[in-house]
Amino acid sequence: MTGSVRGMGDDGAAMVSVDLWTDGACAGNPGPGGWAAILQSNDHVRELCGGARETTNNRMELTAVIEGLAALRRRCAVTVNVDSTYVMRAFTDGWLETWKRRGWKTAAGKPVKNPDLWERLDLLVGSHQVRWRWHKGHSNIELNERCDLLACVQRDAHRVVIEAPGAGTGR
Repeated sequence: MTGSVRGMGDDGAAMVSVDLWTDGACAGNPGPGGWAAILQSNDHVRELCGGARETTNNRMELTAVIEGLAALRRRCAVTVNVDSTYVMRAFTDGWLETWKRRGWKTAAGKPVKNPDLWERLDLLVGSHQVRWRWHKGHSNIELNERCDLLACVQRDAHRVVIEAPGAGTGR
């Protein structure tokens, strides 16, 4: 992916600027879910999406950012556009650092949910120059709406349909 230059890497090399748009969706919590990430750099756009049969909305929101960042093959200057304050504030408000200092415990002493995803996301964020930007969901922002659509399609594709015995047999 090529794009405009926005900053220099640690080695002095120019970094490509990338906008990453993400969203997660879940029917029930837990339930079937989907995630989507759109990478945009200049005129280049790449869409990624996936899902799971039994998951939570937060896991899908986290997975969307993880998969988007993991798709980048070199260090980039990334603006991560989210509609999840949960994901963004873990970084912008210092929650993640506090959780790590406490051994992955919350302020109430309970285990942090999804530590596997948080650890992976922390590594990926550290390998790029990341800026976070929050957008209200369903506010007619084109790429946010596209992510929502892709995540919902994946969520629906991961629904398990259980038919009653004899259904569809003409009996």
